Amino acid sequence: MSDLGRKGLGDQVQEKVTPDSQKSTLDQAKEGVTGAYDRAAGAVQPSENKSATQKIGDSTRSGTDDASNQGKGILDQASETLSGAAQSVQDTLGGKK
Repeated sequence: MSDLGRKGLGDQVQEKVTPDSQKSTLDQAKEGVTGAYDRAAGAVQPSENKSATQKIGDSTRSGTDDASNQGKGILDQASETLSGAAQSVQDTLGGKK
């Protein structure tokens, strides 16, 4: 079960294992936006307020996020994540990959 407003672990796995070639442009854009929101929400939500499954999802994802985010504050990370998501949506809607 996911925390209120957060992506569930099953949803995260489903998005990762489904190739982009099998997703519509709308689905890809939605994943970019909801993924950015979820990363930002995970960064600012204290661990003690997260469910067990949400902690697993965040820690698994942070393994891939940590290397590029070392030395950055939570707000910097969230800002970069949201900027990246906005660019991803623009690229997807504009037909770029």
